[in-house]
Amino acid sequence: MHPNFYHFMLNRFDEWIDPPPSPVHELHDPLLQQKQVQFFVKRDDLLCVGETGVFGGNKWRKLKHNLLAARQLGQNMLLTFGGAYSNHLAAVAEAGQLLGFQTIGMVRGEATLPLNPTLQFCKECGMQLHYLDRETYRRKAEAAFVEGLQQRFGEFYLLPEGGTNVLALRGCAELAAELAVHFGNRFPSYCALPCGTGGTLAGLISGLKNRSRVIGFSVLRGDFLHDDVAQLLSCSTNADTTNWFIQPDYHFGGYAKFSTELITFIHQFKAKFAIQLDPIYTGKLFFGLFDLIAKDYFPPGSSIVAIHTGGLQGIAGFEQQHGIGL
Repeated sequence: MHPNFYHFMLNRFDEWIDPPPSPVHELHDPLLQQKQVQFFVKRDDLLCVGETGVFGGNKWRKLKHNLLAARQLGQNMLLTFGGAYSNHLAAVAEAGQLLGFQTIGMVRGEATLPLNPTLQFCKECGMQLHYLDRETYRRKAEAAFVEGLQQRFGEFYLLPEGGTNVLALRGCAELAAELAVHFGNRFPSYCALPCGTGGTLAGLISGLKNRSRVIGFSVLRGDFLHDDVAQLLSCSTNADTTNWFIQPDYHFGGYAKFSTELITFIHQFKAKFAIQLDPIYTGKLFFGLFDLIAKDYFPPGSSIVAIHTGGLQGIAGFEQQHGIGL
């Protein structure tokens, strides 16, 4: 358990809704001084409900309004999808345990025993785990497939893979309000964050309303993410926001891919700044930002806020799978 997490031990459902904003820390480094760049980290890795930090970070922001909607609709079961090491699955499992929902996780791939640390955590939180082969998993958004799941499990509140939907954007847009409290009218030149499904990115873009240029560092190969984010923004109240783009050059080969260079950077970053990164999301974000700073991408006098989205629960599984300590 991280000693600096904000912890909310719940006696009532409404106690988890409005925790204090996660802190913003400024980093100091010779490279930043040389390039005349101010660098801040929005520490959503320190924001969590419960004791583990799993139901926290951008997963808490994505789930917040969805869980409120589920409770308002009288639903007591959550069903969602994810890979075997999914931060989202783990967050939904812990949210269910803390807030009194039954949870069902539809896992991409075949069942493998013993369970990896992520799925073991989900099971210990009471989540029912069911496995789908990859071909079947691709049907997860089809109406007929979802209807079949309802016939099988009964009524449930459906959470998409990664938790990204319109209600998730609403929760992630609240990041902008927290930054406004910290920075006042002097918003940073750039806000940057890692992105997979694009939900946190779209929410932040919507909330900022063009007050900062937003950079999403894609952790996936391919150029589809821009269209996905644009589609999400078209459903928001601030669909005219244009001051953003996807940085495609730091995925290290694709989702969950990594290199020795990335692992070395994560170790060095932790030693220098006492901030843990993961190799799937935040490690790629910070590696990319520092590489771009070194290459003079950001003009002198720029200020950057990097959103540390959390998601550190996957480190145990990564270390077990690859035999690499982080």
